[in-house]
Amino acid sequence: MIKQQWQQTDPELYQFYTQELKRQQEGLELIPSENYVSEAVLEAMGSILTNKYSEGYAGKRYYGGNEFIDSIERIVEDRAKKLFGVPYVNVQPYSGSPANLAVYFATCKPGDTIMGLDLSHGGHLTHGSKASVTGQIYNSVPYHVIANGSQHGYIDFDELATLARKHKPALIWAGITAYSRTVEFAKFAAIADEVGAYLAADISHIAGLVVGGAHESPVPHVHIVTTTTHKTLRGPRGAMIMVTERGLVKDPELSAKIAKQVFPGSQGGPHDQTTAAIGIALLEASKPAFKQYAKQVVKNAQALASSLMKQGVRIVTGGTDNHMMLIDLSDNPGCGIFVQEALDMAGMTLNKNTIPGEPMSPFFPSGARLGTPAITSRGMKEGEMTQIGEWIATVLKTVSTYKLSSDTAARQEYLKTFRADMKKNATIKTVREQVRTLCKQFPLYADIEQT
Repeated sequence: MIKQQWQQTDPELYQFYTQELKRQQEGLELIPSENYVSEAVLEAMGSILTNKYSEGYAGKRYYGGNEFIDSIERIVEDRAKKLFGVPYVNVQPYSGSPANLAVYFATCKPGDTIMGLDLSHGGHLTHGSKASVTGQIYNSVPYHVIANGSQHGYIDFDELATLARKHKPALIWAGITAYSRTVEFAKFAAIADEVGAYLAADISHIAGLVVGGAHESPVPHVHIVTTTTHKTLRGPRGAMIMVTERGLVKDPELSAKIAKQVFPGSQGGPHDQTTAAIGIALLEASKPAFKQYAKQVVKNAQALASSLMKQGVRIVTGGTDNHMMLIDLSDNPGCGIFVQEALDMAGMTLNKNTIPGEPMSPFFPSGARLGTPAITSRGMKEGEMTQIGEWIATVLKTVSTYKLSSDTAARQEYLKTFRADMKKNATIKTVREQVRTLCKQFPLYADIEQT
């Protein structure tokens, strides 16, 4: 009924909704930060809960009529506490970046030294990148992955320890956005404890793997945990901040400080429809089927990486322990844009990405990031991963002759030529039809019509 009203009220916007639905249903979503929520989560996100204003926390609101909202929020908090094994959870942050900012405000003063994995080495903007406010308010000292040798691409804990001893950070982030190996939280904890720093784990990418038993939990090792609620957790676009028992030992007021920095410190009332949808996703994640899902995500990622490497595609670190991998395209610097756009035309969506030691810019990087959360949600397994890897390798060979011009002014014209070529390319068209056929075998949102 709501969809029909939307179509009748605003057909101009609705046409793009239906086109996006078709794109999702008929293509392979390989961006590792994307997933497909359940129809129950979709229903909550489009519910009448969006009408309510509820500044404050349960039992301490600034508006009346919140008795039912209070019940929802308390239930969601309790589900998160039980699922992650923590004593405090805040489910109000609008998304991951505001959640991380609240952690900074609760633990650091402007000018304090903070440490996070360098952005081009697989970290996140909010872990201290100079492009982010976090790298402007605070003195950011990034750590990196190992540059050479058998451990190339793995986090360099020797460097991290040396830098931490020298700079004495107030806060260290253990978090990733383009890192395919296990995050070794115990090693982070040893360094943070030695220098007296807060240790925050940003598990936005791996939260679903953590609760599903497919990745070790940071909770025994860190003081604070932040996570988005989409990605591998398969919920709506929201976030949570958790304080562990270790965090409360370090500062008994830590949870109160974080609560204050979320509201009123950095945002207004929570989005109650999102809170409810997070609760549904957490309930789904507590079921045995979700543990099977999380483990299959990793199996699929490893099968996909293996398929790609058999086709001669280089993967940073030579494989994966989690849900994602990073293709190394440095033999053709800057060609990530060609790979992303050609695969998009072939019905496979991933994102261009910098690689460790990136020789080009983030706009024209020499890598591509992909993962398996969404295609695993469709029910695909190792056999499909082998086929998808072969398709990707075919497209990579198709675009291998295209070279990014060193003349930045000429790049846009060259890209226009490239796009025109790909639209006519027979190989791209053939792969696109094969992808569409595979997607029909694993239907997505079958009850939602492309009208």
